[in-house]
Amino acid sequence: MHRHGYQGRKLHRERDQREALIEGLAEALIAHGSIETTLPKAKEVVPYMEKLITKAKKQDLHNRREVIRKLQTRANAHKLVDEIAPKLSTRTSGHLRIEKTRVRRGDNAQLARISFVDDLKAAPVAKPVASKPAQPKQTEKKSAQPARKKTESASTTKPKARKATT
Repeated sequence: MHRHGYQGRKLHRERDQREALIEGLAEALIAHGSIETTLPKAKEVVPYMEKLITKAKKQDLHNRREVIRKLQTRANAHKLVDEIAPKLSTRTSGHLRIEKTRVRRGDNAQLARISFVDDLKAAPVAKPVASKPAQPKQTEKKSAQPARKKTESASTTKPKARKATT
């Protein structure tokens, strides 16, 4: 069997399980800032997250909905768009780093730490606020003439629908 044209790793899982695993790792990365997992899983999560970060940096409604669709919880999606992405605006790509850490004792699997390249806690970025001109409250003016009552005429009322008897 040939291996040509196949992209990505199977990670010994079915497609839906594999997608859920990558989404879960992305959720954990957004929530905690860095995670430790096996090296093949880390190499699969990084392109997935890079695409999400690129969408989150555009900060429009369509891309926010795309990010929500690709993650499991809305809270982490909003955190990515509102808090994390503005801090990563200095880069065009390469927002994440993979560092090999240790081998796992039980099965000797190579572990790796995924983290953001920029320090997210050091530089708080102010969220740009669109300023709207202040509009004064309009008070209702009472007119000297009383409000006219709507008169019903026979031509404007609709006849009642009859029930069909069978």
